[in-house]
Amino acid sequence: MLCQHCKKNTATYNRVEDINGELFETHLCKSCYIKLFGGLNSLNTVGDINALLFGSPVKRRKACPVCGTTYNDYERTGLLGCASCYDVFKEELLPAIDRIHGKTRHVGRVGANNDDHGLYRRLKALQEQLEVALRNKQYAEAGRLNKRIDEITKALYGGGNDS
Repeated sequence: MLCQHCKKNTATYNRVEDINGELFETHLCKSCYIKLFGGLNSLNTVGDINALLFGSPVKRRKACPVCGTTYNDYERTGLLGCASCYDVFKEELLPAIDRIHGKTRHVGRVGANNDDHGLYRRLKALQEQLEVALRNKQYAEAGRLNKRIDEITKALYGGGNDS
């Protein structure tokens, strides 16, 4: 997790405090912690620290629009509610995934990917490749990618019968 102050270094000072039922988190790197609190021993609550850093206590209210799971729910249980949660909480999850696995991209076997989820993944990847091809003015490649996108779109949403 990155330092909340400099947003560059890895946070080594992490603290979670429950204040009136609300969880407040503070994540700082060593240099920011020393710079901010080296001589300030009177700060004893995360609310005070957050008020110093951000002007008021930071509250996480992000929730998945599909299932309603909040990031605080994930932190409390370690479980996400649905597949959409991975997209909603991507920024928060990537540092933990990187710390655990050492990378954030899948490099192993994927399988046939003929289920809807696999097709959606392929569709998204092809759309990203199409954007790059168009940006680089590679129109022949863009045409090939566009045909493949059409095939997957028809497989996902129907319309494959041209009789």
